[in-house]
Amino acid sequence: MNLFFEESGDFKAGTVLSHAGEAYQVELASGKRTKVKAKDVLLQFEKPDPSELLEQAKVVAQDADLEFLWEVAGQEEFGFAELGAEYFGHAPLPVEAAGLILALHGSPIYFYKKGRGRYKAAPEQALRAAQAGIEKKKQQLVIQAAYVDELKAGKLPAAMQPLVNLLLFKPDKNTIEYKALEAAADELHTTPQRLMLQVGGVASPKDLHMARFLFENFPRGAGFPNVAPPSAPGGLPLAEVAAFSIDDVTTTEIDDAFSVVTLPDGMVRVGIHIAAPGLGVKPDDAIDKMARGRMSTVYMPGDKITMLPDDIVDAFTLAEGKTCPALSLYATLNPADWSVLSTVTRAELVPIQSNLRHNDLDDLVNEETLASGEGEYPHKAELALLWKWALQLEEGRMKKREGFGLKPEQNNRVDYNFYVEDDVVSVVRRKRGAPLDKIVAELMIFANSTWGKLMHDTGVPGIYRSQGAGSGAGWAAKMQVRMVTHAAPHQGLGVDQYAWSTSPLRRYTDLVNQWQILACAEHGVTAPLVAPFKPRDANLFAIVSAFDAAYAAYSDHQQNMERYWCLRWLGQEDAKQVDAVVLKEDVLRLVDIPLIIRLPGMPQVARGAQVTLDILRWDEVDLSIEARLLEVAAVQPAEVDLEFDEEEADAGEAKTEEVVEAEGVVAVVTTDPEPEPEKTPEAP
Repeated sequence: MNLFFEESGDFKAGTVLSHAGEAYQVELASGKRTKVKAKDVLLQFEKPDPSELLEQAKVVAQDADLEFLWEVAGQEEFGFAELGAEYFGHAPLPVEAAGLILALHGSPIYFYKKGRGRYKAAPEQALRAAQAGIEKKKQQLVIQAAYVDELKAGKLPAAMQPLVNLLLFKPDKNTIEYKALEAAADELHTTPQRLMLQVGGVASPKDLHMARFLFENFPRGAGFPNVAPPSAPGGLPLAEVAAFSIDDVTTTEIDDAFSVVTLPDGMVRVGIHIAAPGLGVKPDDAIDKMARGRMSTVYMPGDKITMLPDDIVDAFTLAEGKTCPALSLYATLNPADWSVLSTVTRAELVPIQSNLRHNDLDDLVNEETLASGEGEYPHKAELALLWKWALQLEEGRMKKREGFGLKPEQNNRVDYNFYVEDDVVSVVRRKRGAPLDKIVAELMIFANSTWGKLMHDTGVPGIYRSQGAGSGAGWAAKMQVRMVTHAAPHQGLGVDQYAWSTSPLRRYTDLVNQWQILACAEHGVTAPLVAPFKPRDANLFAIVSAFDAAYAAYSDHQQNMERYWCLRWLGQEDAKQVDAVVLKEDVLRLVDIPLIIRLPGMPQVARGAQVTLDILRWDEVDLSIEARLLEVAAVQPAEVDLEFDEEEADAGEAKTEEVVEAEGVVAVVTTDPEPEPEKTPEAP
C-alpha cells in the first residue's frame, strides 16, 4: 500500500513498510524512511508507484482550470474529494485527487485552506483584488526589467531622475526603482553610488558627497526665505576710534576688528570690536529661527553655506569704510608690563577704517620686522603694540596651563589653506603662530574669557566651552571638551572660563552669548531679570545640544571634503611619489597636504621619521587611498608637527581642526581668531 501525505507544508508519497495504531512507517522514493501520522494521510493507493504519482499529479495541477474550480466550489467549505467528483465528473483517481490537492494548495488567492484536505473558495471581491495585485506586480517587473536594461546601457530612466537622492541616501528597498538600481549594480559588479555616477544621476564624486550632506542636514535646501534685514537700534554712541580687521582676502563674514588709542596718561586702550547682529536680531524672530535652524556656517574648500543670508551678513559685517554697530570690549593697559588695568563693555557704532588681509601682509609683518620696525604697512604702530600685548597674553595662558599640569602648546604646527577655483585646488602650507594670527587669536581668547567672566559675575547664564581631564586610560583619558551653561575652566587654553562670543555672524552660540552680554552691559546687576535666557533655562540646554549635533555633522562634512580635495590634488599634480611623516605606527601624513594615510603592515619606523611613499591608487567616491613604503629618509627634519586625531586616523580621514570665515578657503586653524579649544596637544 502507498500513501500520499502532507509533511511540514510539503506533499510527499511513499510505500508503507509497517502500520501500528495511528502511525505508518513509510519509505520514500529516495529511500529515506519517515514516520507518518494517520491524520496527515490524504490518500491511500495501490497504483501507480509513489514517484510516478507525484509526477503525474504535478501535470494535473498545472492543467487545472482554477477559475472553473473556483466557480464549482461555491461558498461553503469543502473537501478535495467532493470538489474532485464535480470537477472530473467521477470519483477522482489517485493521480487526479493528488493533482487537485496540489492545485488547491498552490492557489491561495482562489482557495483558503481550512484544514487537512479541506478548503473554502475566496470571496469574489478578495479574489479580484488579489488578481489585480498579481497583474500589477507583473507589470512592475516588466518596468523594472526595462529600468535595469537602461541603467546597464548607461542611461538613467526618466522616472528615476527625481529620486536620485532618495535612492542613494534613504532608499525604500521595496520600490521597483531601488530594486532596478541594485540589480543593475549587481550585474555590472559595481555599487549603486558608482552606477549613478556612470549614468549621470550625480555629476561627480564631489557632487555625491555634497548631495549626501545636504540631504541629511538641509533636506529643504540650503536657500533662505525672504526676510528683510533688521537695523540696529538708534541712539548708539559713536566710538572715537579708527578700527581695522585682519582676515583672509576672501572673508565676507567679518566678525572682529581692533583699535588702539594711547591715552594722555601714557596708558594704552585697546578696543576689541565684534559685529553686533544681536542688536537687530531678536530671540524667536524670523532671522533668529533661520540661524537657530542652522547653528553655524558650514565651511568646505571652495564653498560655504552661511548661517545667515548674505543681505543680513552685509548689514552687520565690519566692512571697510562703514560705521557699524558693534559690541566693544575696551581694555586699558599699562605698557610698562602690559597688565590690564580695567575693562569696559558697551554697544556702539564703530568706524571701520581698514580691512587688512593676510594675503597682503604676511610677507611684511613677521617677528623680525615687528622687532626692528622695518617696512611700511597700514596700522604699523597699532600692530606693534598689539603684538607686544599678544605675547604677554600668551605667556600668561602658558603659566595657567602649567598650573593645570599641562605641557606648553606646540609652536611648530602647520596649517593648510585650501583655495579652489574652476575645480582646481591649491593647498598652501602656513606655519601656525605667525604674528597676525597670534594677535587675532590671543585677543579673541581674551575677549571670550573676559565676557565669560562678565556673564558669570553678573549672574547671567551663557554657553561656555570647558576643557578638563577625562576619565579612563590611554586616549580615553585625554582632555575632554564639553559645552556647558556655567563658567568652568578651559585648561587647554589656560583660562578660567571661555565663552564663544566673537563670531556671531557665523556661529549661533556666539549670537546667544551676545544677547546675554548686551544685557549685562546695559543693565548691570539687574541683567538676570531682562536677559533673554535665565539660569537653568531649558531652551538654553536645547540650544547646546542642537549645536553640538550640528557642529559635529558640519565638521565631518568639512573633513570629508578636505580629504576629497587632497585626493584631487594628487591627481592634479600627477603625484606618483610623495613624502610623508610617520605620526604613529602605521599612521602617516603627507608633507605637502594634510592627508592622513594608514599603511597596514608597515615596518616599525620612529615617530616623526620622514618617508617616501609610492601612491598606488585612490578613490574619490569612498575617499580611500592605497600606497606603499619606498624608503625612509636618511636625514630627518629637525621639527615635525606630530599632532593628529586618533579617531580620524582610524577612520582614514584627513586631519582638520577649525575653518576660516572665507569664501573658497578652508584652513586648519589659521585665520579663525579662535583656536579650536579641543585641538590641543593633550586633547586630539
